[in-house]
Amino acid sequence: MTPPSGGPTDVGIPPRGGSAPPRQVFRILHVSTGNVCRSPITERLTRHALADRLGERAAGLVVESAGTWGHEGAPMEAHAAQLLGEYGVDARGFTGRELLDEHVIHADLVLTATRDHRSQVISMGHSAGLRTFTLKEFTRLVRAIDMATLPAAASPEELVERAGALARAAAALRGWLLAPNAEADEVQDPYGAPLPYFRSVAEEIRVALEPVVTALTGVPPRGVLAPRALL
Repeated sequence: MTPPSGGPTDVGIPPRGGSAPPRQVFRILHVSTGNVCRSPITERLTRHALADRLGERAAGLVVESAGTWGHEGAPMEAHAAQLLGEYGVDARGFTGRELLDEHVIHADLVLTATRDHRSQVISMGHSAGLRTFTLKEFTRLVRAIDMATLPAAASPEELVERAGALARAAAALRGWLLAPNAEADEVQDPYGAPLPYFRSVAEEIRVALEPVVTALTGVPPRGVLAPRALL
């Protein structure tokens, strides 16, 4: 389990015919309300971006999602799945989850859609305060961090170390770098809205994720990911 400080999680990998030390991973948890719109979009966009930049090394960064009022076992909302397809991102196999204590305990970094979600995660305890941010808050803090101060990410172990260092640096900046207004750190809920509004929310999420993924991996994007409908 993640220690109270929010360090990387040890994941035991049973070897063949012998013992081996546990493999370390860094767990990122995206949180919204129902876990059928915003957090699934963010989860799948993050996974896609990490795989695109890191290939097999992306396995060191485990990306999941849950909802504070999650529709347990529910499929992704149809518009959310459709627009992920427009980005060329796989939406298959997703099922909604209600946010549980174990999800917060195991997460090394929690990124929420709104400040209310962030407050709900922190209220669960588990020393979550220093590792829980809204997505756009984390993006804002990441942009202020000197990437040269972070460890390199040439190996899976260094990748995990870099992710932990980034989360700690962002936590240290919080309170010093304030949002310009109350809504700046939030992604609004598109549930029940028409597809064009979903597209605008998904693009808002993609833009917020780009500097985060770059900071996590140390690898710049190979191009701009855009919905095929807009190409």
